Amino acid sequence: ARLASFVGAIAIADLVKSTLGPKGMDKILQSVSEKDGALNITNDGATILKSIHIDNPAAKVLVDMSKTQDDEVGDGTTSVVVLAGELLRQAEKLVQQRIHPMTIVDGWRLATKAARDALIASAKDNAGDMEKFRDDLLNIAKTTLSSKLLNKDKDKFSNLAVDAVLRLKGSTDLNLIQVLKMPGGSLEQSFLDEGFLLKKKIGVGQPREIHDAKIMVANTPMDTDKIKIYGSRVKVDSMDKVAEIEEEEKKKMKAKVEKIKKHGINVFINRQLIYNYPEQLFADAGIMAIEHADFDGVERLASVTGAELVSTFDHPELCTLGSAKCIKEVMIGEEKLISFSGVKQGNACTIVLRGASTHVLDEAERSLHDALAVLSQTVKETRVTLGGGCAEMLMAKAVDDIVPKTTGKKSLAVEAFSRALRALPTTIADNGGYDSAELVAQLRTEHHNGNSTAGLNMNNGTIGDMNELGIKEAFKLKEHVLLAAAEAAEMILRVDDIIKCAPRRREEGM
Repeated sequence: ARLASFVGAIAIADLVKSTLGPKGMDKILQSVSEKDGALNITNDGATILKSIHIDNPAAKVLVDMSKTQDDEVGDGTTSVVVLAGELLRQAEKLVQQRIHPMTIVDGWRLATKAARDALIASAKDNAGDMEKFRDDLLNIAKTTLSSKLLNKDKDKFSNLAVDAVLRLKGSTDLNLIQVLKMPGGSLEQSFLDEGFLLKKKIGVGQPREIHDAKIMVANTPMDTDKIKIYGSRVKVDSMDKVAEIEEEEKKKMKAKVEKIKKHGINVFINRQLIYNYPEQLFADAGIMAIEHADFDGVERLASVTGAELVSTFDHPELCTLGSAKCIKEVMIGEEKLISFSGVKQGNACTIVLRGASTHVLDEAERSLHDALAVLSQTVKETRVTLGGGCAEMLMAKAVDDIVPKTTGKKSLAVEAFSRALRALPTTIADNGGYDSAELVAQLRTEHHNGNSTAGLNMNNGTIGDMNELGIKEAFKLKEHVLLAAAEAAEMILRVDDIIKCAPRRREEGM
């Protein structure tokens, strides 16, 4: 059973292994259930693992771990699985040498501590100097994007991502950054729009542009100017009576519109339909009315403009209105959008992605989301480490240094841990088609000679200085990869049997 759990976990790690690093390959995920077999092209570890069907319980542990990494840090989803898989591969060899799993776990714990201390010691913090910190953020974004689809335009997109995150001023709420996907054009035409874009049209005959807008965001039915009393039957003996009922309905609607106008607004955004009659009333009053703004849009709009969702209109004094400097209709590609600029939450913005096909756009959005998530975490935890396999080699060296000081069989486990750490740069080099054994050996020599900034230069397959090349990663990301992988591997290693449980019985008499 232990072998089964090892095999499952290692198989998962090997599955995503080929997507690691700047020269990693992509996978096509094709769904089996749907008729058209909807497909995704991606090299984002979490997306791949989320989509595959798994029976092996140990493999599920790894999948959950990569999901957590995605939610927590946003990037490093592949590294964390590959590292855990390598640890288990080393453990398998040790178990075959008759070393008890608990001994291995003890050794790993020593190694994890040593590796983490080395990582903390190597991390730099430039939070005090805004220009340097911005450079750090740019480099982190470039490193994150270089293994994704946006690689060729990474300068542009890392600038977009850094600008968007710095506008958040330290908040990690990515809802304020809206990503709109517009098919057409090419990726280079993507841009950052200050403020907020809503994919809706403005009502007929209403102002197309409003300055110093006072916005009411509502969720209320505005479609009752026809008779609509559910499940009731009204008997009338002449058409005049029907007309009277309709007239009453119209009066009710008019009264509602009057109440709304009393709030002194000039923009009314509703989640539900607005029929022609109220629309005409709004147009006469010079109020811009936008209907059917989907829920996601309404919630986001409310938070961005500082408005609260309203559904009754009797107390204007209790209602919080939103504000914006200018609201107007803009054209992007073929689509008409409504742009809100100068909004209350000045840190909100919209990134508009253009691309050749929906697959490209989906993958671009995933890549960008990774970059945004990592950056927003880095703004909070400002320490930065080096990428390109440099941090892993540093940790491996620190772990090697404690091997001679470790007594008994534990030292074998400690050694195995450093081999597993070295597997990450090895995989990165392999995926680029370079001679990994040669490169990693050179890298190891460099680090032992005290050159602690050496890493893999993947552009020409040599050893380079990571500081000069600007290959940096967030400290939080590296730390999370190390700890999560060690914990997951330890958990799987402790398993000695897999027991199938009986399905839960229904209570009698249910």
